[in-house]
Amino acid sequence: MHFPQAEAVASRFEAIDVSASTNAALHALSSDAEAWPHLSVLLTENQTAGRGRLDRSWVTPAGSALAISVLLRKLPASPELTGWIPLIAGVAMSQAVAAQLPEHEVGVKWPNDVLVDGRKISGILAESTGTAVIIGAGVNTAMTAQQLPVPTATSFAVLDETADADLLVAAYVRRLDDLVSSLATWGDAARSGVHDAVSAQCASLGREVDVSLPDGTVLHGTALRLESDGRLCVRSEGTEHLIAAGDVVHARLM
Repeated sequence: MHFPQAEAVASRFEAIDVSASTNAALHALSSDAEAWPHLSVLLTENQTAGRGRLDRSWVTPAGSALAISVLLRKLPASPELTGWIPLIAGVAMSQAVAAQLPEHEVGVKWPNDVLVDGRKISGILAESTGTAVIIGAGVNTAMTAQQLPVPTATSFAVLDETADADLLVAAYVRRLDDLVSSLATWGDAARSGVHDAVSAQCASLGREVDVSLPDGTVLHGTALRLESDGRLCVRSEGTEHLIAAGDVVHARLM
């Protein structure tokens, strides 16, 4: 694997043949801040024990998907702003994907699943190390229709496209760094432009949604807006609910 453009963007870039979990591997390495500085990247095309939100796990055939983990050390000073980081990652990945799929509709299902024509092509998991944040992203690149984990997924190959993996990773890491740096500099999601950037890419807004909440209940309503801390505001039966965590399903458009 050769990633000259991505290597030029990252402070440290390591592409490895196989990893159980690039997030777990980077977490273990992150204690050495000098060796693994801000914007270090660990990548593989053969992840054998991937992890996602809500403790989900999956296995992808070797060579069918990219697993990318990015180490972020230059974070916003206010802990209240950290909720924006996974949303920022969704925006960064959706824009990187969209640049290679100009004929398709690309957006983000809150909080950070990247959709192409309504089907998931990338999922993102943000994990804190205590002093840093690791953003893990999986992107379905060469996965065939038979290899897709669920019917609501897609890949570059299924769309009859060949992903330029180097360009994809470079664009993603660059945009991720730009948005996180802006948020840290301004200390405010609105003034930094992060709120507008995330809202513009969020395909959930204005849609009827079903939100599976952590307590096991399901909230049905209309996704209205993002709050100042990144929570999703959903109106259900005349009442507005602020969602900090949940699994969102878009209702089908008629």
